[in-house]
Amino acid sequence: MPANLPSTNAGSIVGRRILEEADDEFWAEVMSLNLGSARRVTRAAVAHLARSAQDRGGASIINLSSLAGRKGGHGGSLVYSTAKGAVLTFTRALAAELGPRGIRANAVTPGLILGTSFHDTHTTEDSKRATAAGIPLGRAGTPEDVARAVVFLAGEFDGFITGATLDINGGVYMA
Repeated sequence: MPANLPSTNAGSIVGRRILEEADDEFWAEVMSLNLGSARRVTRAAVAHLARSAQDRGGASIINLSSLAGRKGGHGGSLVYSTAKGAVLTFTRALAAELGPRGIRANAVTPGLILGTSFHDTHTTEDSKRATAAGIPLGRAGTPEDVARAVVFLAGEFDGFITGATLDINGGVYMA
């Protein structure tokens, strides 16, 4: 990973819990993992990113959100969806706050990406099939689909894209 591109992308649903089961401890854990980790890494990297922007003409932050952060997710993912929606707001706020220092901030929002520990752990085979059947491109995504989007945004090193969200979901969500 380039020195000017910190990884702010720790995240997990942790577990599926409906609202009545999502106590304060669970809420705090999911928020800390999905939103807090992005904040902590970004905060620690800002001075380095600002120097990179000044010395090399730009710096880039790419946050990983989720389709759930855009449309709410499946049952039991309320806390995760809320955290990933907050990552999108955090990204836009970073773009506004850090842009004057030459630091761009963008997000990607993957949908059903098979071959990941997230969906291998938290999504049933029936749900995978049903979700894939509803994707306009007719297939689930792959980790490579997400990687290409991240590489594109990172390659825009001194570019003009900031505060954007790039949806990687085969056409499920078209905002």
